[in-house]
Amino acid sequence: MALVKYGGGIIQMSGSVAGNTHARNRYGNYIRAKTKPINHNTARQIQVRSTIADLTTRWAQTLSDAQRVAWQLYADSVNMKNRLGEVVKLSGFNHYIRSNAIIASKGPWIVDDGPVVFELPEQDPTFAITASEATQNITLSFDDGMDWANEDPGWLFMFQGSPQNPQRNFFAGPWRYLSRLVGIEGGGVIQPHVAPAVFVMSEGQRIWCYARIMRKDGRLSEAFRADTFCTA
Repeated sequence: MALVKYGGGIIQMSGSVAGNTHARNRYGNYIRAKTKPINHNTARQIQVRSTIADLTTRWAQTLSDAQRVAWQLYADSVNMKNRLGEVVKLSGFNHYIRSNAIIASKGPWIVDDGPVVFELPEQDPTFAITASEATQNITLSFDDGMDWANEDPGWLFMFQGSPQNPQRNFFAGPWRYLSRLVGIEGGGVIQPHVAPAVFVMSEGQRIWCYARIMRKDGRLSEAFRADTFCTA
């Protein structure tokens, strides 16, 4: 892997060109050899593809024109960032799939009406985790006073990354779904939340988790992370 400093006509670059993949992490820009992902066709992959296919059909054949317009109005009003950190706008269809794919694959929920609040849900800056080799559990703490926890339903979706050596300071995946919490109107969500790890953990390994908040109206937050070192 080679580090790169751009100048002249190129300020930033992301993606693959002629066998090289250009990317950026917290330490700067770099180039690595392009690798072709292996399609294991696992049960999880099949489920995700099926969910997206079903939602695509639902968008085209079930949603009314007014519902599609509402999602587009939301999309036109919400700023997102691409891999270069630039502000971009997604389409209404993109937001519909982005929001519903995560809940449709984990429960009998689909949000067809477009949001009328034109902003992403806030992230939780208090999100933190601990991990134990003995129990193979991850304990997740969060702010149970946030709006999602007092909605019926609001959601907190949590994902675990594969354990890494302790000296590693950057992690980009793979991730697996870990657990979810559903909001309760009037409060009552239990925290901290204990979830069985989806990857086997050993003492000293570095563990990453990320979470997303989804509001009752279908708005999905950006991901926010926490990490810890696995204890005995």
